[in-house]
Amino acid sequence: ALFVGYGSMLMEGALATLVIIAVAAGIGMGYQDLTGLDAWNKHYASWTAAAGLGSKVSAFVVGSANIVSSMGVPKGIAITIMGVFVASFAGTTLDTATRIQRYVITEIMSGFKLTIFQNRYVSTGFVVITAAILAFASGADGKGALTLWPLFGAVNQTLAALALFIITLYLKRKGGLKWIISGIPAVFMAVITTWAAIQNQVSFSSAGNLLLQVVNFIIIVIALWVILEAVIQFFKSTVQED
Repeated sequence: ALFVGYGSMLMEGALATLVIIAVAAGIGMGYQDLTGLDAWNKHYASWTAAAGLGSKVSAFVVGSANIVSSMGVPKGIAITIMGVFVASFAGTTLDTATRIQRYVITEIMSGFKLTIFQNRYVSTGFVVITAAILAFASGADGKGALTLWPLFGAVNQTLAALALFIITLYLKRKGGLKWIISGIPAVFMAVITTWAAIQNQVSFSSAGNLLLQVVNFIIIVIALWVILEAVIQFFKSTVQED
């Protein structure tokens, strides 16, 4: 658990550091025939200029390609390599998301006695088809899923709160006060996430975005559910002997 869990976080931190170097120093090494501060100002001329998925991805690809090309690799090949890395990252993320969602759907449906979803082909098909419907909800461009992007932060932090609550309950059952180490961050994450989700709900309601209102409401319910379950289990937990 330490090797995989903690090691993965260290690798993710290292990756984040490399990305920051690529989109900062890497851009300064060359961007649209400019270098140094001129290159930086060209790409980051304003928040609008650097906004959007395309702008962010291009900053990483160009910046990292500049770093790779400084080692003797031709610039065109370096850009191709880094482009493949980005596409591979997206592909593996999609694969992981599909697999995890299949597990979640199977577990939820089992609770409702819908045993047909225990068949991996049925559950996988359900996940892929519903994802495709969402992706093409905006038309043939397949960008419908980007509609849910404003919800990513709340969902991600709800998962973080859940993980911290689980660790807190585990430490509480082991005895002592070690649970405080994860308990305080868990409460902080839960409160901030719920508050942010409620703020989002007000914003989506003002904008008249029905889809985001519905999905965000589900997120709020899940966040409150996680908090309630954690509180109940926390006060029910007792020290267990090994």
